[in-house]
Order: sequence, then structure tokens, then C-alpha cells
Amino acid sequence: MEEQRENIETDICVVGAGPVGLFAVFEAGLLKMRCQLIDALPQVGGQLSEIYPHKPIYDIPGYPQILGQELVDRLMEQIAPFRPGFTLGERVETINRNDDGSLTLMTNEHSTINCKVLVIAGGLGCFEPRKPAIDGLTEFEGKGVAYLVRNPEVFRDRNVVLAGGGDSALDWTIFLADIAAKVTLVHRGDTFRGAPDSAEKVFALAKGGKIDLLLQAHVSALHGDGRLQELSILTPQSPVARIAADHFIPLFGLTPKLGPIAEWGLAITQSAIPVKPEDYSTNLDAVYAIGDINTYPGKLKLILCGFHEAALAMQSAFKYIYPAEKLNFKYTTVYGINTF
Repeated sequence: MEEQRENIETDICVVGAGPVGLFAVFEAGLLKMRCQLIDALPQVGGQLSEIYPHKPIYDIPGYPQILGQELVDRLMEQIAPFRPGFTLGERVETINRNDDGSLTLMTNEHSTINCKVLVIAGGLGCFEPRKPAIDGLTEFEGKGVAYLVRNPEVFRDRNVVLAGGGDSALDWTIFLADIAAKVTLVHRGDTFRGAPDSAEKVFALAKGGKIDLLLQAHVSALHGDGRLQELSILTPQSPVARIAADHFIPLFGLTPKLGPIAEWGLAITQSAIPVKPEDYSTNLDAVYAIGDINTYPGKLKLILCGFHEAALAMQSAFKYIYPAEKLNFKYTTVYGINTF
């Protein structure tokens, strides 16, 4: 028999320690409910810490600009008074309903978490980068090709080529323009899918000579002797043009995989969990889904929307856990933060 690592008792188990999961802990703490966070990653922060730690975010209220990891750090400060527990580097495999209606979760490392309410804040599940069909792409992985930016300093004073037309491609082009020796953005179209403001900044950088912008173009092949040195690019002006490159970052999005979540008996629609928009509850009693993993009419996949969902879900969770108690909504500006 496998050795059991942990046996934890808590009010609420939050699966997913990204920004929305972390804020759920704060909202639960205001209502005197204890939380245990579980995440398959070895650190908190979800996608922000793993994929976009240095990516600027512009739509968090009160912060004209904040980096992904900085937002995670601020959220950790905010929830610290409520002393949540963390089970990191473990993935929830199974969920069992107990006779009293509570839930028991088992992880792949044989930890068990007993809780009264489960909150799924797992983003879009596990991610794999979408790899374009480019000759030599996989050959240069780790040798000049990267699918995400973990440390921008790697690209300082280097020749960097990015490809893509979404928010990530635009944001990193803007950010790296002040770090790399040269930045080139290659895009198949002549308009961008990303935020209009970011697109305007990229066009302005190109007009000012800060970056090279190649539209209606795509990278067809990579070349180098043991490490990336050049890219072949197809453009309307030239059938095949070669440009020098120390680094190539294709940003064509990530492919999500739900993993074990799909086996928990939840209703699943197009890799998302349908919820009731009044409290973000699922088809299973005492199970809520918040953040990018849920779906409902009018859904917006924004961090700030996930924060709103967390607040309403925790209000509903309190009523589920304490049906006989009256819930009095209180403003923190009036009553402050009361810890356990």
C-alpha cells in the first residue's frame, strides 16, 4: 500500500493557486472559512508565475501596470493573515463524496484533503504550446527557440524574432523592445487579434525604428550550426528572405488539457465547466468553478472577472457550510480584516 503523505481537514479546498484561486482565499477568510490550496505546479501563481512572470498587466483596478509575478506577490500578502494551507507540486486525481456531504480529495502523491466545499480555480487546466509547422523548429528548442518568456534578461542585447498576432506577441514585442538589441515581429496578417492599444504601440515602435514589423509574412524554416542563427521568412516582397536571429519565440497560444478534472463527474462543455452565474456553482453540490475554467452566458476570461466570481462563490459557500447562520455582508473599509 502506498504511503499517505498528508491528511488535511479544512473548510474549503481550492484547486488551482493562480490569482483567482488566491483571491478566493481572501474572500473566504473574510467569512471565517479556512482554505487549503492545491496546485500541480511547485509554486503559487499559476500561469502568471509559470509562463508570464514578467508580463505587464494593465487591467487590474488600482494598478495602471503590474507585472504578473508582482500581482501574485501582492495577493500572497493579502491572504497571509488568513493562514491558508498549501499542497504544491501535487495534482488532484479523485474526489469522493462522504455520507455527510463533505468531500475527500486524493492527490497523485497520496495526500488526502477533507473539505466541506470544493472550489475549482484551475485556469484552463494544463497547457502545452501550439507549435507551428516550421522546418527545424523542434531541432532548436532550448538552442534559441522558446515558447514563453520566463526571464527577459536572457534576451538582453540579443537579436530576437517573435511570431504571432495575439496579446502575448504584442506585449512581449513592446516589453523586449527596450531590452533586446533588435526585435522583429512576424505576423501572417496585417491586423492583430490582441488589444487595440497594444497594437497601436507596436505600430508606433515600428514607425519609430525601434522594432522591425513584418506583416503578411511567416517564418518557414530555422537554420544554425548547433544553435539558432538564421530564419527563413516568406513575405509578399520576397519569396524567401533570411534574417539573423539569436532567439525565436513563436507565440501562437497554448493548448489546454483538463486532465483528471474531466473524470470528476462535472458537466463539461468545450473543455470548460458550465456554472450558474449567480454564484458560480456547478452541477455537483458544494462544488464551484471560478476563473478561466468556467463558462456561462457573457463570460469574459479576465483576471478581474475571476476576482468577482471568487467573491460571489465564497458568499454562496458560506451559506452551504452554515445554512442556519445569517450572513451579514460587511465592508472591509468599515470593519477591517479580522483574522482567525
